[in-house]
Amino acid sequence: MKTRPALFLVFALLALAGMSATAVAQSADQPQVRNVIFLLTDGTGPEAWPLARWVKGEPLAVDAILTGAVQTYGADSIITDSAPGGTAYATGFKGTDKGLSVGAWSVTIDAAASMTAPKYVPVATLLEGARISGRAVGIIATSNVQHATPAAFSTHWHDRSNYNELAEQQVYQNMDVVLSGGSQYLVPKGTGSGTRTDNENLVNVLKAAGYTYITTSRELQSVQGGKVWGAFAPDAMAYDIDRAVTASTEPSLAEMTAKAVQLLSTNPKGKSNGFFLFVEGSKVDWSAHANDPSGLVYDLLAFDDAVRVALDFAHKDGNTLVLAVADHGTGGITVGTVSDSNYSKTDDDSIVGPMRKVRLTGEGIEKLLAGNSTEQRIRTVLAEQWGIRDLSDSELGLVQKAMAEKKALNSVLGPILSARARLGWTTGGHTGADVFLYSYGPGRPTGLWQNVDIGKLAARGMGFDFATLNRRLFVEASSALAGYRTYIDRTEPENPILVVSKGSARATMPLSKNLLLINGRTVELEGVVVLAEKLDQVFIPRQAVDLIRSEL
Repeated sequence: MKTRPALFLVFALLALAGMSATAVAQSADQPQVRNVIFLLTDGTGPEAWPLARWVKGEPLAVDAILTGAVQTYGADSIITDSAPGGTAYATGFKGTDKGLSVGAWSVTIDAAASMTAPKYVPVATLLEGARISGRAVGIIATSNVQHATPAAFSTHWHDRSNYNELAEQQVYQNMDVVLSGGSQYLVPKGTGSGTRTDNENLVNVLKAAGYTYITTSRELQSVQGGKVWGAFAPDAMAYDIDRAVTASTEPSLAEMTAKAVQLLSTNPKGKSNGFFLFVEGSKVDWSAHANDPSGLVYDLLAFDDAVRVALDFAHKDGNTLVLAVADHGTGGITVGTVSDSNYSKTDDDSIVGPMRKVRLTGEGIEKLLAGNSTEQRIRTVLAEQWGIRDLSDSELGLVQKAMAEKKALNSVLGPILSARARLGWTTGGHTGADVFLYSYGPGRPTGLWQNVDIGKLAARGMGFDFATLNRRLFVEASSALAGYRTYIDRTEPENPILVVSKGSARATMPLSKNLLLINGRTVELEGVVVLAEKLDQVFIPRQAVDLIRSEL
């Protein structure tokens, strides 16, 4: 069959733009859905999945919904970081390394040039669009919630490491359910393990806003409704397989997902308009960075359990789109190593056997050792927790050296386990692999997709488009309020305020919050006031512009 020239030209142009023909074919008639559950397992390359399946010994939940693959490159690298990777899914725009839901400021990949927003300018997210559409919204992560990927769905900043800034924006995003770690970034220094330098106690802000603030799995199970913020660890939560020993009060990812789905679907907004839930299995990436297969496999299986929860709900509901992806690969794990000359006769027991003896991750073993670096203790713990009874003197020396230097043990222990399980690694960093695409429900994507197009598909499914949403949420204040005086009051450097004045009248908007103080009253805005620090410009919701022009 001959391809029609016009159609061929369209496909060629789409390829140059980085958008798949499959994506365009589906986008032309995207069905509307009430609910979207967007699950992401951080740093999971393709070969991690069959390894997890072998270890489990039975099919995974995701196996039944494998529909394609995703291209993950960013604006400035074909090997992306979690921040621009999350940004692409969340906003429909390629991002620059370390930037969270702001326009790319460095574009070195020609294929990404047409998929970027103006540099440093905040761009709206799926979560914000879902909330404005009337849906209930929530975020789950096993890292601190301020970490790159959950932050990409809920904040706007050029530096993913500024957890105090990200925490403040998240608290004022008016989310309905947040379940994760990261409590220390909510409270001031001097308050427990608090890190904040602006003297703000965001836990008190949450409680004043009507949130039930919880810190244990028991409290999570007992809560029945309303807005809920769960902070189950000062920073990241424990690996799933470690929880019973090192963090017994923390819930599993599947438990958090089940409770969030319950809370969001029975929320008045959820009942009327549906919900959007983002779920991240965060620490698969962390274990892969350390080349530790114990955390990778068992947190990946925990993520698969969360996917099963989402699918159970979607099967019953009939109007829920489930998406499960990775943001990039990490570690370059391989089943088989260059040193194994007999790889063509590899029996599954040679891999499964060592991995099924795992009782804790490398991180969990470090906590269990608690600084005791004696030979007897190290050998005993590795025998009990990993079934390793043949630890060599050189391996023992590496462990003791790492402990003496107070280095993370999983980066030493991981390769020891990998060698016995015939697992290879190519890097301690990220990789540029295409990642698997899993999907279920109305309008599910199939084929090869750009990460930005997955975000656009989810937005269309919920009935909004990013272009309209950006015009609504992010207006540059000084331009939109021509004729008024606008400036940033930095009298308190840690708590800057946008001031808008005309004559003796004035309105103020604290940066990183959703508040407008005007004519003696406080108005809760539909979006957060965002400083684009590198541009020294402030972006505010169109709603604030209209209120100021009508009342000031």
